[in-house]
Amino acid sequence: MRAVQITSLTGPDDVVVTDVPAPQAADDQVLIDVRAAGVAFPEVLLTRGQYQMKPDLPFVPGAEVAGVVASAPAGSGLSVGDRVAALPLLGGFAEQVAAPADLVFPLPDSMSFEQGASVIFNYGTAYFALVERGRLAAGERVLVHGAAGGIGTASIQVAKAFGASDVVAVVSTHEKGEVALAAGADAYVLLDGFRDSVKERGGVDLVVDPVGGDRFTDSLRCLREDGRLLVIGFTAGSIPEVKVNRLLLNNVEVTGVGWGAYVLGRPGHVRKEWDAMLPHLESGALAPVVGATYPLDDVARALHDIDERRATGKIVLTP
Repeated sequence: MRAVQITSLTGPDDVVVTDVPAPQAADDQVLIDVRAAGVAFPEVLLTRGQYQMKPDLPFVPGAEVAGVVASAPAGSGLSVGDRVAALPLLGGFAEQVAAPADLVFPLPDSMSFEQGASVIFNYGTAYFALVERGRLAAGERVLVHGAAGGIGTASIQVAKAFGASDVVAVVSTHEKGEVALAAGADAYVLLDGFRDSVKERGGVDLVVDPVGGDRFTDSLRCLREDGRLLVIGFTAGSIPEVKVNRLLLNNVEVTGVGWGAYVLGRPGHVRKEWDAMLPHLESGALAPVVGATYPLDDVARALHDIDERRATGKIVLTP
């Protein structure tokens, strides 16, 4: 079968598309014919050996897919031909992949495969951040950085679906602002001077920050009393520091959001999140924003879109 392989740790330009042996599913795995595979920032890091998971070379990346069940173990509740979303963790940038049965989920008929490949990472992270770690309460106001990207658009929709009264998006351009509004944001502000714009609106209760960098202190200043700043990642490259007196004086929190290690260390937790989100996926309240869709041969372009922060919504490969 055709698949993407990382054969050296020299960056996105050196990934290759080649023929590899088809996977053999273990007794506790589901074999999936891949229709779409989501591309995320960890895959960019994997091409450089900068991610915490360091598979032996060569390997097939691709953590998140949607497709059709080719085989399933007895007792999994799945049958050949079922439409599913899955988290194989590796191997998804291929025509076929094997995934643990407990990380394979029925895909609502109303969702496309491209949307299905855009749910688990981004919406799982957003749900974990806002609901589980951030304790989002009905009527609270939320600020979302990187709001036109995959995590950003997911956070906008999760915040609204789970009770936020107002979601303000932070973006770098008006074009990205329109993407955030289409995803469900109530308003957007430009990154340059966002603090003053947000404070004029009365501040926020939660900040979702997958970007990091020098916006961090201004984000803290946007928080109301009892506010929470959710640290999801550092796509800007630099890791900010916090002067803890700001937390004390304003009674605010900085909360780490490490979704992957947390949920994968707790069997059944991803299923719990999926079940909580499923009614909103079925209703359309959670509707993944799919950005560019590329064939496998254009995988380097997809990785560069993310690495160079050109992506809006979720980038998807179609084998």
